[in-house]
Amino acid sequence: MSRRPRTSRQRQTTPRRRGSAHARRPGQPLRRRIRRALPPAGRIAAGLVTAVLVGGLLALINGPWLRVANVAWAGERYTPASQLQRALAALNGDALLMVDATGLARDLEQLPAVSTATVEAVLPDTVRVTIVEKIATFVWQTSAVRLLGVADGTLIGQLALGAQLPADIAAMPLIDDRRVESRNIIVGDRIDAATLTAALRLATVDPAALGSAAVDLDLRLTDDDGFLLVSAGAGWQADFGFYPEGDSGQPGSFEARVESQVAAVRTLFSYEEEAAVRWVDVRDPRRVYWRP
Repeated sequence: MSRRPRTSRQRQTTPRRRGSAHARRPGQPLRRRIRRALPPAGRIAAGLVTAVLVGGLLALINGPWLRVANVAWAGERYTPASQLQRALAALNGDALLMVDATGLARDLEQLPAVSTATVEAVLPDTVRVTIVEKIATFVWQTSAVRLLGVADGTLIGQLALGAQLPADIAAMPLIDDRRVESRNIIVGDRIDAATLTAALRLATVDPAALGSAAVDLDLRLTDDDGFLLVSAGAGWQADFGFYPEGDSGQPGSFEARVESQVAAVRTLFSYEEEAAVRWVDVRDPRRVYWRP
């Protein structure tokens, strides 16, 4: 009787889950690991070090060491030093690390001549201010002072009447305002748009366009006559009058009026010797009057 051959029992294997070989249990929180790593005494020491650091920072901020002792500024030309001193005087003795640089820069930018300002705290005791001023484009002269103005008419600085003008300022249009109200004009005021537009346009009139042999012309503004072009060398004055804001209601009306007035003076000088003329009234270019 033959025996059946023994068959080996096949091992049953359980398929592994994909990725199970790399799966890890979530680790313990860092705080718990530190607690286990540090004995109770170590935790106390760490707390003391933290407290010392925080206390030291507060001491630096509020203590007598990091206090503003020096305030320096740069970039000013038209802004008086006295204005900057008043604006920055409150900083002396303040905590350096608590200086509100953004707020201080915003306050400085309210000064008439200042376009932008930056404020920087420099250890151990200095605040450094850098300003960028607006660009002056004209000089508005009154009976008391010469005022420097920018494109929107704002007056940002002043010069004494008798002071020699620097070359760049001397090249700007100068309007000699002799109106009574001009005595009250100060830095920070603004020349109204209609008056400024007329002044800057008339300041560009070339003597040759008037038929004049003059080298240059002065521009005056008076209560009685309005704008006057004055030739000091030839000794004549041309009255161009006032230019109310309403005159510029129609496009080109203001420029057309100026061109007509210039042409009227040129026509007069083509018939009369310039040296023989003392006064020309071209407020209405259709009716020109003159005096010898």
